[in-house]
Amino acid sequence: MSTVHTSHTGTTAQPPAGAAAFDPHGVTPIPDEARDSTAWEQFWIWAGANIAPINWVLGALGITLGLSLVETLIVVTVGNIVGCALFGVFNLMGHRTGVNQMLLGRAAFGRRGAAVPAVMQGVLAMGWVGVNTWVVLDLAMGMLGELGIHGGTVLRYVVAAVIMMAQLGLAVFGFYAIRAFEKYTVPATALVMAVMTVIAVTQVDIEWTHSTATTPGAKFTAVTQLVTAIGLGWGISWLPYSGDYARFIKPGTSDRKVVWATAAGMYIPTVWLAALGACLASAGGDGDPSQLVIGTFGVMALPVLLLIMHGPVATNVLNLYSCSLAALTVGLRTARWKVTGVAGLVASGVLVLLMQSSSFATSFGQWMSSILVWISPWAGVVAADFFIRWRGRPDVAALYRPSGLPAVYWPGLVSLAAGMAAAWSTLYGSVPAMQGPIARAMGGVDLSPLAGLLVSGVLHVLLTRYAARAPISGPAAGTAQ
Repeated sequence: MSTVHTSHTGTTAQPPAGAAAFDPHGVTPIPDEARDSTAWEQFWIWAGANIAPINWVLGALGITLGLSLVETLIVVTVGNIVGCALFGVFNLMGHRTGVNQMLLGRAAFGRRGAAVPAVMQGVLAMGWVGVNTWVVLDLAMGMLGELGIHGGTVLRYVVAAVIMMAQLGLAVFGFYAIRAFEKYTVPATALVMAVMTVIAVTQVDIEWTHSTATTPGAKFTAVTQLVTAIGLGWGISWLPYSGDYARFIKPGTSDRKVVWATAAGMYIPTVWLAALGACLASAGGDGDPSQLVIGTFGVMALPVLLLIMHGPVATNVLNLYSCSLAALTVGLRTARWKVTGVAGLVASGVLVLLMQSSSFATSFGQWMSSILVWISPWAGVVAADFFIRWRGRPDVAALYRPSGLPAVYWPGLVSLAAGMAAAWSTLYGSVPAMQGPIARAMGGVDLSPLAGLLVSGVLHVLLTRYAARAPISGPAAGTAQ
């Protein structure tokens, strides 16, 4: 892959001219000379995506479910070791191939079959942009009020527009701009977050051992639900994005360094903010740890406002960028930046609807929860295909040849469907439609991430062997099947 590749639009992909040069790349492999990202830069990308107010709220969920603070911290700390380690391993796929995550799915699902998860990913990413921006608007308005700035609905829409334009501009410019933004803003944001943590923790009366889930069964149920939300499930929810950014890592970077940097970038801010939210929630209040944090700062209103507004931008630039790559994987033949712009417009429409209607917000939130069910089964299929069937070294050129792969690789799609059924049946969501029969029979125990991963992964291995298809010739494929 040392040669310069041609994108879908027929333009030649050139190496970056600077730290924030325009990214011309589509979904063809990134040429070696354009792969200049370090492991440390990847760390800042993923840290920035997770220093966000939503993790305060998710951290408080353990207290809401009835666990004590100590129990919540153990679940969050241990659960994320597994989830974030898995995320780090998935980054090896993009690093070894230079290919974005959804297009790598062609090996597991076929040329046309890969469109199924790609469509799911594109829709999910656009939805997250609207949701993430909407979540922080009330917090931003509250901090503006602390600064004496009031404007009602008009100001709310202005703030929303500023956030949307910032994240859309970065995403349109592409990876190199995203890297520069995260690299130079996240350290400062982390410093503000550290000061906030010290102030918040020293001004609340933390309750370490109080628990409302008093029976072993109730505790186990609460633990499984917390693992799905902010433990193992949190790292899994980011897996479809991993290769989109790891494909820019310098080719000579060791696998170990890639795994450690990306896993740590996910783990440290996720556990940190979730622990902060749990600590604040243990002290009582209205159950919204972000509001509890804001109420303690006084003179820090301005830096807190910047932190709040940085959160959705740092997260949503990844959503918008990955959404455009998913669309190109489906088969759209246009420039990536144009697809990104369209995705931003759709996400803006979702945001406006969320701001105008509480009923729409409730329904949309339920819908977002439902489509998350596909991620762990997809991950099981892709991991089994990449690391077992292809021994970690798929034939990259075959991903792009019309005759290199079957249009539909049925073992992958069947395994994905079976995994989704397993994940849904063991899921215990907040609405009846997302409460599977096995989860209900077990009193609310939620094993959906584990069930989705294992069922789809194991089934894919068995079905690929049963199919007895000759593997695509590749330097490391051998006779693996």
